[in-house]
Parts: sequence; C-alpha cells; structure tokens
Amino acid sequence: MAAVCGVLTVSDSRTPETDSGGDLIVATLEAAGHEIHARELVKDEPSEIGRLLGEWFRAPEVEVVLTTGGTGIARRDGTVEVVERFLDKRLDGFGELFRMLSWEEIGSAAMLSRAVAGIAYDTLVFALPGSKAAVRLALEKLIVPELPHLLFERRR
Repeated sequence: MAAVCGVLTVSDSRTPETDSGGDLIVATLEAAGHEIHARELVKDEPSEIGRLLGEWFRAPEVEVVLTTGGTGIARRDGTVEVVERFLDKRLDGFGELFRMLSWEEIGSAAMLSRAVAGIAYDTLVFALPGSKAAVRLALEKLIVPELPHLLFERRR
C-alpha cells in the first residue's frame, strides 16, 4: 500500500546539498514504493514550520508527513511543539519505541530525543531527529514496516 508523502527538514545549518537526513527519507520511502509529493528545508522558525505543515496537513493528497530535525533540547529546537499543536491523535508508542531502540545504539543519550508521531487533519506525521542514524533507525525499524498497516487503518 503506497502513500503520498511530504518530507520536511528543519535546520539552521543544513542546505539542500547537505540534507543527508532528508535524502535518506526520500530514498527509503521511494524504495518502499511510496511517492514524494513535496520536500522542503526550513530554518528552525516555528512560524515557518507551522505554515508549511499546515499546508501539507490540509492538502487532501498528502497522507504522510515526515520531518527531520528540531526534536532535541537545544534552544531553537521547536519542531515538536509545532507538530503537537496540530495533532488530533498522538501515537505515543512511536516515541517510546524509538527511544528504546535508540538506547540500544546510543545509550542514555536516547533520552534527549523528543521524537513524536500522530495524526493531524487525517495525515500521519512523524517528527524525527536530525541525525542520519536516527532517521535510518526510525524508518527501517518502525515507520516503513508499519506504514501499510497505518495507511489501512486511516483509509478505512
């Protein structure tokens, strides 16, 4: 079951040429048979993140949005707060499982991740950390394997 997706990188330092996390999301989703409808890179500015996410959540063709970056505890990390304002339903298990799997790879630093997922305007949304290793972990262990089931549940 294929999804139409939006991919948003939130970073004050990355450029389209250095956006390895966004590249990995796109490549992994496409390899799994999903379509990329939109891809953007924005600074960690809540108003800009919110504007873009709001457009994608309200676009009937976008079924899944993945963000990378802005989920840590640095002063400018604001992706989680913006995403949470849109959520109609939370998928708390995603963040819990992500941190558990991260613990196996990076130890106690896993507690610094505020990765979150849920449903906003009937759109699945996953807010991932900015590191390529974290993106790979979330995609390979959680999102790609479960996405067909999530889509089935949302479409019925």
